[in-house]
Amino acid sequence: MALYKVEICGVNTSKLPLLKNEEKEQLWDRIDNGDTQAREIFIKGNLRLVLSIIQRFSNSNENVDDLFQIGCIGLMKAIDNFDRNMNVKFSTYAVPMIIGEIRRYLRDNNAIRVSRSLRDTAYKAIYAKESLVKKNQKEPTVSEIAEEIGIEKEEVVYALDAIQSPVSLYEPVYSEGGDTLYVMDQISDKKNKEENWIRNLALSDAMDRLPERERNIIELRFYKGKTQMEVADEIGISQAQVSRLEKNALRSMKHYLS
Repeated sequence: MALYKVEICGVNTSKLPLLKNEEKEQLWDRIDNGDTQAREIFIKGNLRLVLSIIQRFSNSNENVDDLFQIGCIGLMKAIDNFDRNMNVKFSTYAVPMIIGEIRRYLRDNNAIRVSRSLRDTAYKAIYAKESLVKKNQKEPTVSEIAEEIGIEKEEVVYALDAIQSPVSLYEPVYSEGGDTLYVMDQISDKKNKEENWIRNLALSDAMDRLPERERNIIELRFYKGKTQMEVADEIGISQAQVSRLEKNALRSMKHYLS
């Protein structure tokens, strides 16, 4: 896949605009009032995000123009469904939606075909899940998804499993300012929520040596079992910054204990 192309789908990628935070807020105000021109400007201002995401699919044999178009569809869906009251950055919300749209496209074009009816069931379940999350502000259960689309929960599980592709926990999701986010960074650590490993290794001294912000991050992540996104929202920095500070803190603690 030729990601070195300067022009993709008629767009000169070397001249893609970059919106400032103040501009984004002003555009959101206009978008909320139904301003379609503001929506177009916001889309163009986030095409760099789409471009950065399709690079992670560089090993696929798909045409870069096709992936860029599919990624733009995911971006537009993210814009239309984003709720500013969720108190998360738009990029944090948009990245998984863009990736999901591209993955669905790749699955549909995969040489190993899944039946149309099974795919349809899976897609209904996915869209129902997105709708329930937006409505209830929490992850729905399989039973809730099944009830929403009128299908037995066993069929939902089977359909979703059929279209899944294995993903490494160390697979990069998004890079922001040189800090890379991985799949594992977006997963809550339920085991460490029990604080077993902290008690067993007696890490209190190592914790005390950390700067206050890093110590706070470690406490939120491993004492309270919060995801990096939740920590970022609580202390008011980006998830990428949380990821970097967490890694630095764990490295320092490991060095102290060794």
